[in-house]
Amino acid sequence: MKKLILASLAVLSLLAFSISSSAQEPKTKLRPNQTLKLYPQGQNVNVGLPEAGGPIESNGLSGDETLSETGNLGNINDDARIDLYFPKKPNGQMVIVCPGGGYKYVSSFNEGVYVAEWMLARGITVCVVKYRMPNSHWCVPLNDVQNAFRYCRAHAEEWKVKQIGVMGFSAGGHLAASASNLFTDPVTRPDFSVLVYPVITIERPLTHNGTRTNLIGKDDMWNSRDKFVDEYEQSLMEWRSLREVFSLQNMVSSQTPPTYIVLCQDDKTVPAENSMMYYNQLISKKVPAEMHIFPTGGHGWGFSAEKYVGKGNDKFSYARPYFEQTLERWLISIR
Repeated sequence: MKKLILASLAVLSLLAFSISSSAQEPKTKLRPNQTLKLYPQGQNVNVGLPEAGGPIESNGLSGDETLSETGNLGNINDDARIDLYFPKKPNGQMVIVCPGGGYKYVSSFNEGVYVAEWMLARGITVCVVKYRMPNSHWCVPLNDVQNAFRYCRAHAEEWKVKQIGVMGFSAGGHLAASASNLFTDPVTRPDFSVLVYPVITIERPLTHNGTRTNLIGKDDMWNSRDKFVDEYEQSLMEWRSLREVFSLQNMVSSQTPPTYIVLCQDDKTVPAENSMMYYNQLISKKVPAEMHIFPTGGHGWGFSAEKYVGKGNDKFSYARPYFEQTLERWLISIR
């Protein structure tokens, strides 16, 4: 009887795991053609893919990743990776995608695989970066994206890719804007940039507080007076410098790539002023830019059209066809 009970529990456990796993699958049959760990030896060894670079430093996180039913992938550490998708007829463009999630998780369905499905239908090669969460280690996510650029540039000719841009959503938009302004060389400089309801500044009151805290840490990590005077002053200087650099409207230059921005006026998560101040700086530096502001839709609508979320659940449905049309036209125009 005991063996029978244990066997039954094992079956129920497997069944529960199967149900849970199926609930955590995206509502598309599309899967990556290839998935590569950026740091096969983990974060404690500064070695990455041969074509790219190492992790520089650990984000201090350990343990298993988490995955919600809606595709929010959290606690990414040693297994930072890129998902590669190849179209049947490549048009020469590639997009490196940075899903959002407040630097706490990666929205791997809505702002990852669903984006890839849309891009593939238009002949665009896609690399979705499941980047490490910063956990106050501010250099970590950008390092992952720049290593993705290094790897993709090394294989561009093989993949029939002539142009590699970056696309980001929310905090992933902050990461994409970071990549667009804080590049280290021509290899890591995007050829174009697509920012969807992006976080741009990390200064209050216009920032998204979760993005700010997860990227550079809580305020008391920097301004605590429980330090020697020299250490305290050095901490304040570093804090000011990080806030300056990662408020990306300050970093726009004539070398910032052509940029497409889209957002909603009623976004209560990331104020519209983020995109507006960035757009104004692009114009002042004579960087080709296009921006679309829709009146309603809120935040986080990504590429979750009604075929993914069910009829009536897409708050952006009224504007989505126009958004997709303008994005497609813009991408064609910059080829």
